[in-house]
Amino acid sequence: MTEQDTTNKIGKTFVWIAWIVAFALLAYAFQDMLDEQWNPNSDPKSYIAENGKAEVHLKQNRQGHYLVQGMINNHEVTFLLDTGATQVSIPLHIAQTLQLPEFGKYAVQTANGSVVVTQTRIKQLSIGNIVLLDVAAHINPGMKSSEILLGMSALKRVEFSQRGKQLTLRAY
Repeated sequence: MTEQDTTNKIGKTFVWIAWIVAFALLAYAFQDMLDEQWNPNSDPKSYIAENGKAEVHLKQNRQGHYLVQGMINNHEVTFLLDTGATQVSIPLHIAQTLQLPEFGKYAVQTANGSVVVTQTRIKQLSIGNIVLLDVAAHINPGMKSSEILLGMSALKRVEFSQRGKQLTLRAY
């Protein structure tokens, strides 16, 4: 093998490495863009309204839903706002991670049919600078998603209004 053949092989190897690195960087950047489209509220913007109350502005995602990062008992979670849900509904695997207390079981009717859930209480639920204390919720073993449905047991404790593709939550 000549010195020129060795140089050509090294050159081709570096070209392949450069292409692999370029594709990896593109995939990384594209994944960030997809994540932003899925949850444009990963860092919700908080404000203090003229009346001195906490306010959070949320953007709709591409599917028309409102997802937002929040906290339950000082643990970060992702909420999916659901005005059709009577209570905050937490997937079992997330409730176990949060170590939520259990108070009894009962049947509920969901979009996916009837399921037996476990009643629980959330000590503190927050979205941006809006903080709710002692929120009724249930643990749903049928939910496999990574989002918590933010139902009316929480939403009835804030004022919310939609204008275009923006939803504003205001503390009472």
